[in-house]
Formats: sequence, C-alpha cells, structure tokens
Amino acid sequence: MLSALSFPVGAQQPKKVPRIGYLAAVSSSADSRRLEAFRQGLRELGYIEGKNITIEYRYAEGKLDLLSDLAAELVRLKVDIIVTQSTLDAYAARQSTSTIPIVMTASGDAVGTGLVASLARPGGNITGLTSLSRELSGKRLELLKEAVRGLSRVAVLWNAANPDKARDVEETQVQARTLGLELQSLEIRGPNDFDGAFQTATRKRAGALLILADSLTITHQSRIVDLAAKSRLPAMHEQREFVEAGGLMAYGPSLLGLFRRIATYVDKILKGAKPADLPVEQPMQFELVINLKTAKNIGLTIPPELLVRANNVIK
Repeated sequence: MLSALSFPVGAQQPKKVPRIGYLAAVSSSADSRRLEAFRQGLRELGYIEGKNITIEYRYAEGKLDLLSDLAAELVRLKVDIIVTQSTLDAYAARQSTSTIPIVMTASGDAVGTGLVASLARPGGNITGLTSLSRELSGKRLELLKEAVRGLSRVAVLWNAANPDKARDVEETQVQARTLGLELQSLEIRGPNDFDGAFQTATRKRAGALLILADSLTITHQSRIVDLAAKSRLPAMHEQREFVEAGGLMAYGPSLLGLFRRIATYVDKILKGAKPADLPVEQPMQFELVINLKTAKNIGLTIPPELLVRANNVIK
C-alpha cells in the first residue's frame, strides 16, 4: 500500500529559488563585463547564482528578429523577473508578457517608445534605468567639435534595422544644426555594411564620426574601432568600452555602474515591490574618456582644456 509523503509538523518546506530571465540583443562575448557587473550587484545584496538565485540567459547575438522568440522562451519558463538591456529587449519582453516584471538596464527612451507611462510612475510591469542616450547627443557632438578644430561635417553611423535608433538620429540632427554642424547619415543593417559606410564617410569628407550604440555596433565594436583608425576618422562613442578597445573618445553614464545598480530593482521586486510603483531612474554621473594613443595614431591633437575635463585618459 502506497503512503503519501508527509512533513513533520513545523518542518519548513524547501524555499523556492528565484529564477531571473536575462534577455540581451548583443552577443554573449560582448556582454561579459556587463554581466559580471550585474552579478556583482546581486552578490552585494546576498544573491549567489546557483545557490539562492538562478539566471536563464538568452542572447540574440545581434539578430534582432530573434528577440521575440527568446522573450517568449523566458515567459514559458515562468521566470520571476526578466532583466533586459536595451529598449528593443524590453519591448520584445513586453510583447510576450504583461504580468512578469520587466527590469530595463539601459533603455534609450522608455517614455517616448511607450514602454512606461512616465519615469516617476511607470505603470504596468516595466521599470528600471535609462541611459539618456538620446538626450546626450548634443553634448557628444559638442565635445567632438571641441576635440576636432574646424569641424563642420560629422557622419553618424547607426543601425537602420533598429527602429529605436531612427529617433536618436532625428534628435542628433536637431542638435547638429544648433552647433552649426552638417550631419551625414551612414545607415547600416548588418556587419557586411561597415566597409561601405566608412568608404562613404571618407568619400564625402566627413571630419569626424559619431557611433550610435546598439546590439549591432556593440557586437562588432573591434571592427568599428579598426575601421575608424584606418580611415583616420576621430570617432565619438556612447560607451567607454569602445575607447578601451581603441576608439578615440566616449561620453555617457558608466554602463557597468548601471548593471550593478539594476540588481537593486531585482531585489526590491523579489521582496514584493511592484514595477508600476518603482520610478525609472536616470543616471546622475557621466564620464568623458579619451584615448591619447588613438589620437596620436590618427594625427589628432586633443586640446589641453578638454583633457583636463576628462574623467579618464588612456595613454
């Protein structure tokens, strides 16, 4: 005769280990440092992966059309929270669920894209951090103009397959006109477009280059840096990782800081907070990083007054 399993009176049931879904459009190799920053943030709050928390990773490897399927996989796994990186990742996750909390790590324009009702009161099942990438376009152009004396024409390299980037280009165009700069659009849709884009920039005599960060440009970071060096084009990036890889300069919030910070949202939600009630945070500190080795290699002299303002100078 079979007997039902029973627990002694007062015995504790096994505690459920929270499961986090991690969705990223970039490649796993391009994401290694950011992921480690996220894990560090979790550890600081007492969460040890494989012990009292598990993470399900889904990487689109730069193929944006895979995001929806990957998000749906995480929903089928019944994860407790989905952590996303960009606006597109968050959008794909929201398409798959309106109930599982979604935490954005570095969204571009969460309000403008309709992901949240407002930064103060997001509503719905999405909250997190914004990178202010669109709002900083004017500052990046201003710094580029200061670094390159006599600059009049800037080429902007962007992924036209990413619908979120079109809004970035529009804002950059407005800021360029304010600064008296002519903006030249270099549209790419895949890795095979990089060579042609740089050839166009050289042929049309662009004086500098602005790279808009997204899964495609991040995944092919090294190639972009190499092409800019070969074209002798001073390039401004949104993320310091490009400069550490050999790019000229970058201005923006610390991405690693954002990834550490996002762990606090995961912690709050696991403890019962609702995404609708957690304000979307904007970064308060920004860093200017300049690579003097790269400047020397392309024959550019960075003004001393700009170097003094840099948070980090790579020599």
